[in-house]
Formats: sequence, C-alpha cells, structure tokens
Amino acid sequence: MDSNLLKVFVTVADMQSISLAAKQLKFAQSNVTARIKQLEKNVGHNLFHRVPKGVILTQAGERLYGHAVEIVRKIEQALLDIKNIDHQGDLRIGSTDSNAVTRIVPFLSQLHQDYPKMQLTLFTETTDVITQMLVDFKVDMAFITGQPTHPDLVVLNQFEERMVILEPKMGGVPNVILSFKKGCAYNSFLQNHLEQQGNYDYKTLEFGSLETILGCVKVGMGMTALPMSIVKKLGYAEQLKIIQLDPNIACLPTCMVCRKDAVPSIEDYLKALRL
Repeated sequence: MDSNLLKVFVTVADMQSISLAAKQLKFAQSNVTARIKQLEKNVGHNLFHRVPKGVILTQAGERLYGHAVEIVRKIEQALLDIKNIDHQGDLRIGSTDSNAVTRIVPFLSQLHQDYPKMQLTLFTETTDVITQMLVDFKVDMAFITGQPTHPDLVVLNQFEERMVILEPKMGGVPNVILSFKKGCAYNSFLQNHLEQQGNYDYKTLEFGSLETILGCVKVGMGMTALPMSIVKKLGYAEQLKIIQLDPNIACLPTCMVCRKDAVPSIEDYLKALRL
C-alpha cells in the first residue's frame, strides 16, 4: 500500500475536510479526492462519509486510521533518521512557553553557533501538548516542566526551577488562579498546592501569555505560581508579593527529553549543555 495515500488519508481525517487537507498538503483539491478514491479502491471500502461541513470517517475508516497514523509516523521517522545518520542535519525542538521566556534563546544561539549547518525548527506549547508531540514523533527533543511520566521518554538534561506563589503587593487576594492555557504544569502545581491546604473553591481564569498573567496579578485579580526565574526575567520581582515555598515542594525542574528509540545524534552535546 502506498504510504503517500495513507498520509493524505490521515490528513483528511484529522482536518475532517478535503479542501482543508488540500491546503495543508499543498495539493489541488482534485488531487486529494483522487488519492482518497484510489485508497478506497485498494482497501475495498468507503473510508469517509460526506457531510455538509466536510467528511467524517466510516467504520472502515476508523479501523484504518490508527494503522495509517502509525505507518506514516514510522516512515517519516525512518527518513529523518537516515537523513541524520552521519550528523544531525535537522532538529525539531519543542518547548514550553515558560522555557521559551528564560532559556530557549541562549539554547538556540549556542546550538546555531556550534552546528551552523543544522536546520532548527521550534514549536512552543504547554507541557501536555509538547509531550504528546514528542510521543508522536512530531519533534525530536523537548523542554517540558517536571519529570516525564510517559514510558517512551528519557531525560537528556535537567534544569532546576524554584517555584513561588505570586500575589498582588497591596490589598486582599481573591481566591482566583490566574493560569496559562490548559495543559500547563504550573497550573496543576498551584491547584495541587491549594487543595492540599483544603482550598477547593478557587476560580480559574486562563490567559494566553505569561506577561498578561503577571500584569493581572499586579492589579489584584488573583494569584499564580511560576518559577522565580520567569518573574525576574519579565521584571516583576519588585512589583508582586512573592510567597516562598518549602524547598521540598518548591523544585519543579525543566527537563530536556527525547524518545528512548529516537535519541538525537548530538546526545552527548545536549547532555553537557549548561543553560
């Protein structure tokens, strides 16, 4: 079976639209339609139901989807491994937004200086999303918050972070967590801390940037928890009330991780980095 047909099938299934998949793949829509028809002919079943807003998988399509995703990922990873067999020609890096604030620029700068011919691609998201991208072979290595829990991942390097709770400097503190988007490990850290103190009645407000969160804490909208390094980097160390935590719970490291079965060829270099 042609793996290119499977890639088109997976993209259409993910986008739930032939036209959107065509844009994603940079194909003509007629080309995508023809490839789906060819795959349906090969497997002997219709793979999609046509609906007013796009397409959805048939029962046969649902059964094929998991196999197709695995095949496409393995082929893409195999091609990348062969490309990097003698040296790391490409490196796809995932990073949490918080790590991007404090550490990613010096990391990329050092990497570019030491490996000027290496093609670098950066993706920033929450720890949950970045971890899943790594598991799915969509990035080669990643900076995540906390130790990885997925069995396929291994730590290459680790950077200590000291967590603090941040409150407005003046006035009362509403029982409101000002948090980053869902999947951020710092949100879970503060929620767990409050609940261990018997506080279950907090309200959560989500924001799209760390600077917005800190600014809202400053004007008295609520509290948050972040590494002290971020507070200093963004210039809020003197503008907020900083609650120090017990050293036994305050450490939430940033870990540089990769898949056990897809370790970058510059493994030793990454392990020795000090950022």
